[in-house]
Amino acid sequence: MNIYWQLIWAYLKIGIFGFGGGYAMLSLVEKAVVSPGWISETMFTDIVAISQMTPGPIGINSATYIGFVAPGSVDPALQGIAWGLLGSCLATLAVVVPSFLLVLYSSHFIRRHSESGAIKAIFAGLRPVVVGLIASAAIMLMNAANFNPNGLSWQLWVNIAICAISFCLAYFPIKLGKKTIKLHPILIIIMAGIAGFLIYGL
Repeated sequence: MNIYWQLIWAYLKIGIFGFGGGYAMLSLVEKAVVSPGWISETMFTDIVAISQMTPGPIGINSATYIGFVAPGSVDPALQGIAWGLLGSCLATLAVVVPSFLLVLYSSHFIRRHSESGAIKAIFAGLRPVVVGLIASAAIMLMNAANFNPNGLSWQLWVNIAICAISFCLAYFPIKLGKKTIKLHPILIIIMAGIAGFLIYGL
């Protein structure tokens, strides 16, 4: 049962110090759940991919999933849907409640002191930190578990190509005659899933 207290404590810290949204807190989540051995690095990258494709914030989605699988992976006696659901509820509440209370108070405080020089200075310092945290999350996900899980060189180059093409399709508009089209991220995700099935599934 100690795993549940560890989950609560880990996600309380993530909920309090996870500045900048889900992508910015990925490095914090990875350190909290992979380092203790609750899940593997490969499973963590899979969870990130699933959390990005499902509705809702990535931080909450990952908390729900990790809370479900962590108890059973740490203690075989805690395997089962009931124990997993308990872990999901505790991890999700632990990551949501601190953020909710902080936003509830800080929004009222910031609204009252929006013209304060101190508040403006604090946000001027936080913005580049958030960008740095998101960049660190992107670099953290550029690992063998994502690009070369089976140790095959051809898979590495194919995955790099898929990554580069997806980035170009999402960032650069496509010119079709007089029209300029920018593909929706959902369409890019579907296309990448189809490409993965054709390359690796057949």
